[in-house]
Amino acid sequence: MRKWWLYLCIGLVLSVGIFAFAKYPKTAKVIKAEQGVLQSVGEAYELIRKESVHETTEKQLVEGAINGMAGALKDPYSTYYTKEEAKLHREQLSDERVGIGAEITESQGRFIIVSPMKDSPAEKAGLKPYDEIVQVNGQRTDGKTLTELLALIRGEAGTPLKMTVYRPSEDRHVELTMTRAAITQTSVKSKVLVSDGKNIGYVSISVFGEKTAQEWYKITNELLKQQVSALIVDVRSNPGGYLKSVEQVIGSLVQPNTTYAYMEDAVGHQAPLQVTKKRMAYKYDEQLKTIPVVLLQDEGSASASEVLSAALKDLNRASIIGVKSFGKGTVQETWPLSNGGELKLSTHKWLTPKREWIHGKGIKATLEVEQNPLFHMKLTPITGSFKEGDFSESIQSVQEVLKAQGYSVNRVDGYFDRTTAKAVEEYSKKHQLASGSKMDETFLLELHKGMVKYRGDIENDLQLQMAIGFINHQLK
Repeated sequence: MRKWWLYLCIGLVLSVGIFAFAKYPKTAKVIKAEQGVLQSVGEAYELIRKESVHETTEKQLVEGAINGMAGALKDPYSTYYTKEEAKLHREQLSDERVGIGAEITESQGRFIIVSPMKDSPAEKAGLKPYDEIVQVNGQRTDGKTLTELLALIRGEAGTPLKMTVYRPSEDRHVELTMTRAAITQTSVKSKVLVSDGKNIGYVSISVFGEKTAQEWYKITNELLKQQVSALIVDVRSNPGGYLKSVEQVIGSLVQPNTTYAYMEDAVGHQAPLQVTKKRMAYKYDEQLKTIPVVLLQDEGSASASEVLSAALKDLNRASIIGVKSFGKGTVQETWPLSNGGELKLSTHKWLTPKREWIHGKGIKATLEVEQNPLFHMKLTPITGSFKEGDFSESIQSVQEVLKAQGYSVNRVDGYFDRTTAKAVEEYSKKHQLASGSKMDETFLLELHKGMVKYRGDIENDLQLQMAIGFINHQLK
């Protein structure tokens, strides 16, 4: 019987404990106890392989053991990634990934295109919103998970990919051929808002990735070149990312050597985190440190985005508008394992400049503003046809949107009742649709287009409008 799994377990324990061991050398008694634990793991492995009526592979048992150890920590941020999951996780924070450049959603076991990216292989091949992916390189998508589908789509840059999609608007299947390419991810976007005769710079940061800081410096200097009077920084629904990236963003807004947070280890030792002077100089560096700043956050702002919120708030560098943030005050480190997977563990707490731990509490906004509920409802493309008496998660999504728009809907549980039918009929009549009381393809497409248009109009963004008004008042 091979013992590679035992070496893996030993390596895992050593990699997790290496920092603690450096500070606190283990006694012979402790080492003996750990060896006893590992021996019992090996005994359990041998018994399962030999006696269990359920077939399992060595890989399944080892990954199950690692998952079990991570789960025993009762920490949602400490987790084990398989080799495939680790790759996807790294790609989420990467500035570039190889693929076709399309946003895909899963709806009732079907994979629907939300939208292809501009100038991407998907757009050039003719892929359209609402297309349903049926086959990828001859493999049917039935029964696959979204992760498995993405694994089929991704590959080496320059390699061809054939895709069969069902196009509801034309009621036919379409064969598309595209070439995989490196898709550049941008985490920072901006625009100039004109209000009360003044230019206000608006910058949204979706995640703190590898090149977020470079994008931030470039974009903010372009905005200052256009003589903006203030900045609105939007980190709503930003889940976090690399601490180094957020440090550089904070560093552009405050003076060098400013303490922007504290890092606390497992035994309570606290170390200040300070911004350092960056190597590259930009023309508008000093102006960026003094221009009025308002930050937008919501309950989806977490981790690294909360480090930014807390720093700017405690240092009196910005006012926070929105609602209380998520409340993630721990920092994770990731270790590669010999089986290609990765183990992510919470190793530190981070504290605000005032040494407060926001974990489970979040950061309160300076000015509390609840968002319009329609902005929280992400109505993904839905295909199919539904009528009174049907039940579906898709129906529930439509019910929630209709109710938020003021239509009288008694149920939002996915059951297509009489009030839902009446609301659908009223919506169809208002938008001159022939759908009547049915949720057919025409109705669903119009509803989705309406939601996209609604969220694209900044006049409907209550938090952003408050930020603009707050800045105008400040400037006066």
